[in-house]
Amino acid sequence: MELILREYNLKLKHTFTISRESIDFQPSLIVELKSEGFSGFGEATSNPYYKTTVPVMMQDLEKIRSVIETTQNESPDEFWAKIYPYLKGDMFALCALDLAYNDLYARKKGKKLYQLWNYSIQNNPLTDYTIGIASIEKMVSKMQELPWPIYKIKLGTKEDIAIIKELRKHTNAIFRIDANCGWNVEETINNAVELKKLGVEFLEQPMKADNWEAHKEVFKHSVLPIIADESCIIEEDVAKCFGHFHGVNVKLVKCGGLTPGKRMIEEAKKLGLKTMVGCMTESTVGISAIAHLLPQLDYVDMDGALLLAEDIATGVTIKNGVIYYSDLNGTGVTLT
Repeated sequence: MELILREYNLKLKHTFTISRESIDFQPSLIVELKSEGFSGFGEATSNPYYKTTVPVMMQDLEKIRSVIETTQNESPDEFWAKIYPYLKGDMFALCALDLAYNDLYARKKGKKLYQLWNYSIQNNPLTDYTIGIASIEKMVSKMQELPWPIYKIKLGTKEDIAIIKELRKHTNAIFRIDANCGWNVEETINNAVELKKLGVEFLEQPMKADNWEAHKEVFKHSVLPIIADESCIIEEDVAKCFGHFHGVNVKLVKCGGLTPGKRMIEEAKKLGLKTMVGCMTESTVGISAIAHLLPQLDYVDMDGALLLAEDIATGVTIKNGVIYYSDLNGTGVTLT
């Protein structure tokens, strides 16, 4: 098996701002695994909050090139378990590799990933489209640029309620709110009351990730469901979220790929938590991998490729929130 690493700097359509940063470009690593005439593709983007960069991911993968390239016909679960001890300090790199291996494995089997997993795609959820923090006028113009059935609105400012009141004047779409750890307990409980009146479906990670007492307090008193993001990174975190959140947002890059992501979703379901998968501004490579988990999800945020000025791959396509699969096997990705 041959390992190929490619570095990209993905240009965004608009400056993307959340409560803690703004970006115009998204660095991304694409992993390709080639074997027996097939190629599998995976992706992980850099993220300063998690102290990860593309050069570090590439270094970590190069260190174990021989381990990767001598792999033969192991299942994705077996491959992940073998590689994990080497990359447990770099889950982003592990994600890119795991996505590529799952893709390659399914292509060799002549099936799409969801077919390999025996998932039915009849009731897939719609994806939201994210509106980053900006002036109210700019946020309105972004919505008008792409009318959509569900918007995920980034908040964490001093004018959060005023923003949603104004946005609500321009659309009947469902709103989801992501404060990216920008609120405290009182703000969250009070904001939830007002936001519920404005057609908000749930709040995502309103408070700091490690403030578990605060999460429990909000869980008891919020009139809106609360979904964990920064508080739910790896598999062990799902059980911690029980009794503190109503659901979990699994990010493949944070947990180490599709293989552990599937296990996290299964664990969440057993605990009665709502299930969601989110993206980290990936291209269609990473977004296409997420698409195969849709049958297991209550919510999905897989708009990363829609935020790009120019994509680097073809795969799944998204129209008005609906996800359409590629005709190709595996995740269905081709680099352009």
